[in-house]
Order: sequence, then C-alpha cells, then structure tokens
Amino acid sequence: MKNVIETMNALYPISGDTIRMLEECVTLCRFPKKHLLIRENTFSRSAYFIEEGMTRSYWLVNGEEITTSFSCEGGIVFSMDELYYNRLSEEFVETLEEVVAYRIALTDLNRLFQTNLELANWGRIIHQNEYRRLHRSHKERLTLPAKERYEAFREQFPQVCRRAKLGYIASYLGITLPTLSRLRKTL
Repeated sequence: MKNVIETMNALYPISGDTIRMLEECVTLCRFPKKHLLIRENTFSRSAYFIEEGMTRSYWLVNGEEITTSFSCEGGIVFSMDELYYNRLSEEFVETLEEVVAYRIALTDLNRLFQTNLELANWGRIIHQNEYRRLHRSHKERLTLPAKERYEAFREQFPQVCRRAKLGYIASYLGITLPTLSRLRKTL
C-alpha cells in the first residue's frame, strides 16, 4: 500500500496503528484495462484505493459517456450515492490502465470513519479537495474559453494529460474532440 499510504500522509498524517487497522480491512485486487469497478444502477458495496494505474468516473447521458473525474495512484474511488446515501450508483468507474487496488467494504470504511479520527479527518480532507475541484471545474466551464479550460486542466492534472485518451479529457472539459485536438496543436 505504498502509494496509497504516501498519498494519505501527504493529505493528513496517519499513524502506524491507523495504517494497520486499514490494512486489516483491505484486499489486494488486480483489474485489467477497461474493467468497470462501479456500475450505474447497482450497489458495488466496495471502495478502491488505487495503488497503481488510473480510472475515470463517468455518467451515461442519452447514450453518451460524460467523464466527471480521474483517479491515479494513491486515490480512492467509490460511489458517493452508495457510501453516503445508501442509493444505487449514478455513475460508472472504469479502469483506463491495468489497475492494482485495495478493495475495502463500504461497511468497513464507514466504521473506520466513525471510529478513527485520523481516517475521518483524512476523509474530510479528500472531500474538501474534491469539492474544490468540482467547484473550480464548474466555474471554469461557465466562465473560461475552451483553451483556458484546457490549460487549467493541464496544470492541475499533468498525469492525466499524459495517460488518458483525448476523448475522455474533452468530455471532462465539455468540449469536442476536434476542438481539443486543435487546441493542443496551438500550445
């Protein structure tokens, strides 16, 4: 869990005891590229700490995949609908590369959030950061031209720019693939 723990500690210091508690609850998993970790209209009952590889989250809207986020090494992916509201997922999470992850049951994750202050604070911080990302993304979509949105994305997510398909990035930015291709040629 090297990448996961390093990322956790970068956000909020986690003690050895807390790491051991977490390690007791996770199972090492390997997934091929294009595997769906989470599916719309289902309960997955799990969250995944990404040790190696990358995922994307997306909604299916009128048959079109709309990318909502990416997660790389050290990140965690899960259905917020399921974890917080006990509702079926409204999104998909797909592996974009081969992924090594640690699966944790949502019941265990919730129990740890309720009983371990370090993990609760870490969870709060990742959600603060995600809220900020969503807020910035929404503001940028409403106020910035496509070129500036892409420049901001490149600055914020350089790994994703190197590793994800351009179509997924275009979808995330709310622009067409031809527009993104033209923008990349000018930068």
